[in-house]
Amino acid sequence: MAQFDVYPNPSSSAKHGIPYVVVVQSDLLDALATRLTIPLAINAWAGTTPEKLSPVITVNGQNLRALAHYAAPLPTRALRQTVGNVSAHAAALIAAMDVVLSGV
Repeated sequence: MAQFDVYPNPSSSAKHGIPYVVVVQSDLLDALATRLTIPLAINAWAGTTPEKLSPVITVNGQNLRALAHYAAPLPTRALRQTVGNVSAHAAALIAAMDVVLSGV
């Protein structure tokens, strides 16, 4: 399970508007039973959050909003089959987490 891997949202009640989650946790913490994830929401669902806080991430040709302010740990057992990796968006995802942590 690599940093920036994308998985189907394991929440059956939320996956309609948030089809995927992306792992943002460092690979150095693989021994933990959870992974810090950011939900990837359908663009129209994201509302009016600032671009830096919720950058557009493309997964399988679909533009989604990374909702960094909703980052949450998920059990690794809930993240089954990866659907891709968005390491090309690493800088935007890290910057979004910086906004959550520092407000800048």
